[in-house]
Amino acid sequence: MTADEHFAARYWHDTGDGRIQCDLCPRDCRLHDGQRGFCFVRKREGDHLVLTTYGRSSGFCIDPVEKKPLYHFYPGSAVLSFGTAGCNLACAFCQNWDISKSRAFDRLCDQADPEAIAAAALRHDCRAVAFTYNDPVIFLEYAVDTAIACHEAGVGTIAVTAGYIAAPAHEEFFAHMDAVNVDLKSFSDAFYHRLCAARLQPVLDTLRYIRHETDAWLEITTLLIPGENDSDEELTAMCDWIAGHLGPDVPLHFSAFHPDWKLKDKSPTPVATLQRARCIALHAGLHYVYTGNVRDPEGGSTYCPRCHNPVIARDWYEIIDYQLSGAGCCPRCNTLIAGHFGHFDGGFGGQRRPVYLHGG
Repeated sequence: MTADEHFAARYWHDTGDGRIQCDLCPRDCRLHDGQRGFCFVRKREGDHLVLTTYGRSSGFCIDPVEKKPLYHFYPGSAVLSFGTAGCNLACAFCQNWDISKSRAFDRLCDQADPEAIAAAALRHDCRAVAFTYNDPVIFLEYAVDTAIACHEAGVGTIAVTAGYIAAPAHEEFFAHMDAVNVDLKSFSDAFYHRLCAARLQPVLDTLRYIRHETDAWLEITTLLIPGENDSDEELTAMCDWIAGHLGPDVPLHFSAFHPDWKLKDKSPTPVATLQRARCIALHAGLHYVYTGNVRDPEGGSTYCPRCHNPVIARDWYEIIDYQLSGAGCCPRCNTLIAGHFGHFDGGFGGQRRPVYLHGG
């Protein structure tokens, strides 16, 4: 298909009142002919819903899997990352707002079909392709087709998502993902409503689905915003929920906020806040808890939950010491570390390298 063609979208129905409803996410956008959904990229054309960004990307980069962040999915490996435009949330603190909040398709500077993306990943020795930068839920058809092409080529797939997806689409989307990082914005529905124009419960439902109904490796990221979602009470409730509903082996990343988009009046997150959150999570029984967007070697390293030996030492995105066996066991006590591990040959490092596919 060409860039001027729009791909037929799935997950919608005729409401019987002259509109069609998009059923992909909990927003349930009801559209007249020519209208776009909240995400901007799903549009009604005639009597059908279409995806207007199929085959079009905001750009491709090769970077370390740790930047997703995924710390237990083949650490040190390189991934081919890309996104499109638009988003189905309205986070006032969005760190990729120039892509996710885009309402102009001039941001989509590269074109590639699914097979070209899989071939590029192989050509550049990438273990996986990551759907990221904006939320892949809104370009589900493109992401799924690309994931199928990747798996046929022996390349893994990663979804970096806010998890705001309706239950009917869970099975198709996550069945094609080998690893998922879900951005859990807060453990407060009021926060979701006020700062994201969304709801918390669908995200919790998504997390439970991934953990218990799929084979995808799951990690969680929470961006801590001073005075908004960093209280001891909220963090304790969130960590208790993760431990109770998802289990202690799901890695949790606390990431530092920096002022951006519509929340420039807030201060950057102090390192001490991230370290306090990490202590709360460990006290709740979570085995693997990390700090991100700051230099904190202790908070960036992986420890054996049994003997507390540092099995993977990190400085930012650089792996400076790797002790795990190929099977992913602690060399000191032979405890199996949760995740997916393999041969480690030094790692990709912290670089980010743009790649131009030029239509494949």
